[in-house]
Amino acid sequence: MQTVSIGRRIVALVIDWFAAVLSAAAVAGSTVPPEGLRESFLVSGVFIVEVGLLTGLLGFSIGKRLVGLEVEGPDGRPIGVPRALLRTFLLSLVIPALLMNHERRGLHDIAARSRVVKLGS
Repeated sequence: MQTVSIGRRIVALVIDWFAAVLSAAAVAGSTVPPEGLRESFLVSGVFIVEVGLLTGLLGFSIGKRLVGLEVEGPDGRPIGVPRALLRTFLLSLVIPALLMNHERRGLHDIAARSRVVKLGS
């Protein structure tokens, strides 16, 4: 298995966060950029739901798709919504994503039994 660069993951994360900011603005009328704690939590919630659902059902989020990455389980298939929501929640806490093993799997991936690979690998 080939490891995926941190740079590609960060670009995907930034794209997904921006999509969550725009979604929160469109659905709930928050400002761009978000102002205050309430809007920040709103964007975090939208991020978790949006990325979690897409990753669980399709195997990739908007950002991961654009940079050519996907999330898969040990069987090579999408990890399903519950595990993807757990993974995305832990990712949103930041620290679990920064603590990686030798395969560049963060604690969020280890907890969800997932890994990030190049699309179509």
